[in-house]
Amino acid sequence: MMQKQILIVAGKRKTAVAKARVSKGTGKVFYNSLPSDELPFFHKLALKEPLAIAHDVLGKIDADIYIKTSGGGKEGQIQAARLAIAKALVAFTKSQELRKAYLKYDRNMLVADTRRKEPYKPGDSKARSKRQKSYR
Repeated sequence: MMQKQILIVAGKRKTAVAKARVSKGTGKVFYNSLPSDELPFFHKLALKEPLAIAHDVLGKIDADIYIKTSGGGKEGQIQAARLAIAKALVAFTKSQELRKAYLKYDRNMLVADTRRKEPYKPGDSKARSKRQKSYR
């Protein structure tokens, strides 16, 4: 009996984490156990973006992708899922051509955006500049 090949890849955006599970299949994408076609329009587009590039470079992708997200907000979760899908497809296909296509299109498809909110400073109500002090 041959074991089914499953690959799990994580993507992060701010505090949101998305885990993509890729296995051989027919090209379906499920986001939090919901078919990606039932998502809002722009969320659907964000998740289809890495698949469209992979389709242009490699042709038909014969993999099913199951995404689970946690933490953060809705937009952060979608961006984390987009990152996880792209990373998973590169790992699943082992294609350097696909990797280069993702990096050329948008580097944030394969490399996580590490920017975070700057912490508040002691004795002040904001993160950066202090309020001016007036003596008069």
